[in-house]
Amino acid sequence: MGTRQSRPQAQQTHWWNEEKQPEATEKCYNPTDPLTFVEGDDEMDFLCIGYTSLRARMSCGHTVTPTSLTVWCRRQLDEGSMKFVCGLPNCDAEWTYEEVCKMALLTQEENTYFENKLFRNSINVTQDVKSCPGCKCRVVREDPNDLCVICPKCSTNSQPFIFCWQCLKKWKGPAPASYHCENDDCCYEKQRILENCPIRNFKRVAGVKGCPCIRACPACGFLLEHSGQNFIS
Repeated sequence: MGTRQSRPQAQQTHWWNEEKQPEATEKCYNPTDPLTFVEGDDEMDFLCIGYTSLRARMSCGHTVTPTSLTVWCRRQLDEGSMKFVCGLPNCDAEWTYEEVCKMALLTQEENTYFENKLFRNSINVTQDVKSCPGCKCRVVREDPNDLCVICPKCSTNSQPFIFCWQCLKKWKGPAPASYHCENDDCCYEKQRILENCPIRNFKRVAGVKGCPCIRACPACGFLLEHSGQNFIS
């Protein structure tokens, strides 16, 4: 359903499949898991269920069990959120999806449900969705002014997969970029329209020939088509 300096925030990749909401059966940490275990309350157990698993510390410092974290994050998704934040008062920490997957011990069924909800919640906010040229999964672009997008599905820790939102090819050139990457056939969509628009001749206007019927507003860049009048509004 992402990011550092010269690269844009990676857009989460999600599959569009209807899935039954998974049941919240208790999951427990293994004492040998490479996590920071602590003594104390399960601070995400807002329903006071009393989960028996070991407590582990999140990146924000608050403690969770895998099931309480799953329930809390699922609640946020069901309310339409596209991000995961700590539920404790005065803590506005945002957790990455990778951290939630790890700390909540998400099952394959839960992972699919979370990804579907992230995707649907994103669709409710933006229609800026395309298929990754690598894995063909749909990606939601958060920054409409940046063509450089990272697909987390295709990326590894050492090698992110970055593609161009415009030409849908592997990214070439500096980032971020708003108009085109450095692939030979990558052309700014508005520029392509302006270069290939029909030519209009005005019989009643002397000396005017070969006038493009589409022009970009010099103030905002919006494309306008000439209707035959002397002025365009």
